[in-house]
Amino acid sequence: MELAQRATILTPSLTLSIDSKAKQMKAEGIDVCSFGAGEPDFDTPEHIKAACMASLDAGFTKYTPSSGIPELRQAISDKFKADNHLDYKPSQIVVSNGAKHSCYNAILATCQPGDEVIIPAPYWLSYPEMVRLAGAEPIFVPTTQENNWKMTADQFMDHMSPRTKLVILNSPGNPTGSVYSREELQAIVDVAQEEGIYILSDEIYEKLTYDGAEHVSTASLPGAYDLTITINGFSKAYAMTGWRLGYLGAPEPIAKAIDAIQSHSSSNPCSFAQKGGLAALKGDQQPVTDMREEFDMRRQYMCDRLSKIPGISVVVPKGAFYVLANISKLALSSQNFADRLLSKHHVAVVPGVAFGDDRTVRLSYATSIDIIKKGIDRLEEFCRTL
Repeated sequence: MELAQRATILTPSLTLSIDSKAKQMKAEGIDVCSFGAGEPDFDTPEHIKAACMASLDAGFTKYTPSSGIPELRQAISDKFKADNHLDYKPSQIVVSNGAKHSCYNAILATCQPGDEVIIPAPYWLSYPEMVRLAGAEPIFVPTTQENNWKMTADQFMDHMSPRTKLVILNSPGNPTGSVYSREELQAIVDVAQEEGIYILSDEIYEKLTYDGAEHVSTASLPGAYDLTITINGFSKAYAMTGWRLGYLGAPEPIAKAIDAIQSHSSSNPCSFAQKGGLAALKGDQQPVTDMREEFDMRRQYMCDRLSKIPGISVVVPKGAFYVLANISKLALSSQNFADRLLSKHHVAVVPGVAFGDDRTVRLSYATSIDIIKKGIDRLEEFCRTL
């Protein structure tokens, strides 16, 4: 018996693979400095956990509406208005099992075999796999360190075709940490509007920006609203990665289609996690600020250290919690670099080939400053041996 072709074309997640290997080494008693995982090392704020536990105590453990409980969808609608200048009615909002699930639902609702999807590279590694699962074809747009790893409107036009159905934007971005300016986004929106191309705007890192960088929601720009699906969630800003709770806002017909897809795939997001999400949006936001400030300190330290290592260059990221280090001068593939660094010096990084750029490796600074200091010391020593 043969597997379905869609299952055989997928590439396993290298980020999860690296993280798993690092954890196995730690379990064996090896002192590993891991820069692999893309999740905050902070605990979920207490008031969010308390709301979830209270809902469990109250027996809130049954099915909910497929798109999420009404009060959470209303809170998300209010959040979109206050933070993003977006007017999404609750009926335009779908709560899903993580922002990854929201992205996949959006792609399934808009793309089909024969369609093409524009994806700037380096990219989050799940985007092209989601596109392939939908039967569409990912079209990669290589970006450069000189342009802060961002796609221009001209590059967008150069890579589109009559089959282009969707473009995926991620700002602040993973793995680059890049943040598109209002002007850069507007230029891309103008092209998409002229050609009638949908935009998936993944804004999961919106709360994590630095150096005065402004997060701009794509759908808030002139001409973008009717084309854009805005993705967000709770994992990064509220340290809720394991809760699996994300959401999207979209034009009504797209939201209804996504609701129908979700009703037949996962039924609904976790009931009691939704109560935690409601507390996250309506409760104290100081933990978000505190976490962002800590990430900022780590970011500056890591970038300063990396920039002084011969053979490595970095663009100082303006968002998220990653640094993309260019290792092309060291004459190693990113996979070889990562494997040797982990096996010989016990430092875990993610090879850039996973993100579509073999010249780079990704380091996450969502770990303690002590681990960052020790890990960069080891990385520096490793580079001296090359």
